[in-house]
Amino acid sequence: MKQIKRTKISEALKLTTFGEEINLKGWVRTRRGNKNVSFVALNDGSTINNIQIVIDVATFGEEYLKPITTGACLNINGTLVESQGKGQTVEIQATGIEIYGSADPASYPLQKKGHSLEFLREIAYLRPRTNTFSAVFRMRHHMSYAIHKFFNESGFYYFHTPIITASDAEGAGAMFEVTTLDHNNPPRTEEGKVDYSQDFFGRQTNLTVSGQLEGELGAMALGAIYTFGPTFRAENSNTPRHLAEFWMIEPEVAFADNNDNMDLAEDFLQYLVKYALDNCMEDIEFLAKMYDEDLIDRLKFVVDNKFIRLTYTEGVKILEESGQKFEFPVYWGADLQSEHERYLVEKHFKCPVILTDYPKEIKSFYMKQNEDGKTVRAMDVLFPKIGEIIGGSEREADYDKLLERVKEIDMDIDPIWWYIDIRKFGTAPHSGFGLGFERLMLFVTGMTNIRDVIPFPRTPNHAEF
Repeated sequence: MKQIKRTKISEALKLTTFGEEINLKGWVRTRRGNKNVSFVALNDGSTINNIQIVIDVATFGEEYLKPITTGACLNINGTLVESQGKGQTVEIQATGIEIYGSADPASYPLQKKGHSLEFLREIAYLRPRTNTFSAVFRMRHHMSYAIHKFFNESGFYYFHTPIITASDAEGAGAMFEVTTLDHNNPPRTEEGKVDYSQDFFGRQTNLTVSGQLEGELGAMALGAIYTFGPTFRAENSNTPRHLAEFWMIEPEVAFADNNDNMDLAEDFLQYLVKYALDNCMEDIEFLAKMYDEDLIDRLKFVVDNKFIRLTYTEGVKILEESGQKFEFPVYWGADLQSEHERYLVEKHFKCPVILTDYPKEIKSFYMKQNEDGKTVRAMDVLFPKIGEIIGGSEREADYDKLLERVKEIDMDIDPIWWYIDIRKFGTAPHSGFGLGFERLMLFVTGMTNIRDVIPFPRTPNHAEF
């Protein structure tokens, strides 16, 4: 077969150089036809769209073409021609075919029929080959790029915080331990406790739950930084909203108060959603058609509307007076649930909402307290269909106040002494927030289960592939 430089299918579909011979490589989505001619829908992952390969059966022989079934991988030379069929402008008349790899129809699980998302999770090693997941994962790439693009254009520095850490940033205690000690026979102290001084790092360590604490140190030297990396939480939450391994984006900004923080969050989210609309429309249209007919309107809704800002206290009052029946009760001091957040966004204000000034009891130790002694300068961004998509705050910059709060909640100072200590050396007001990347992906794709927006989900009792 003649050697021709490969053309991606996304590029081939735009060509108008009819009569030109080109090379395509990809996987067979479907094959149909009769004893004289075969029509193969070929896809290489570069676009949601397939290209049609027209094969003259007599030219290649029926026997040679037998292995060309759904899932087979092909190397095709062919002539670019105008398509006679509906839904496409070009097709390829095959002049040479090399079968890279066959896919036995009796055992290949992705045949031409509808597959449930639950079934596809069981074969996560193959699901990127489906239209749905190739669309989601292309969008995941574009959103990752957009995040870096936004921060780079905004003067932030990408800061790599450790994945292995001794601190528990959230104070929640749900962490995955990292150890090289013998599980069956760990060394013990005289008191009978595990002797972590003999462990690899000489102390107890875990996979990180957040890069925030170390990120703040970066902001106090470089001015504005962001982290974007994997985080791990050992919560036994088997819900469509939780993963044990997920990716977090965490900007931290020196000399920024909570109003600056809210401005940044709003600009950031609108930039990302607009980027998706500008660069992923084919995939978005497919996902809207298949899963969520309101998807495009909801994305435009975020781009086109200013975010409403109100206090937690005002939000609770609206919910209490709404007359709406909620599964979880609403009262001042309650940790708001997704149903409460969505009511404010979807029913009451009909635009994205930023809630501020939460009770200190339901927020993390590092948030700056307000003068009332009851609330902290937190800010949560609430989105339609999702609820909370961003959580952040102005950080406590006063050494004595932070130390007092840590003692108040009886938190172990030893793993975070350095975090508190930085307040003694040129402290400054600073703020930041966290955006769970998969929550963002749920929003821009219209998918409803967080397991469907990450290639290989990690959830309780599930670490396959």
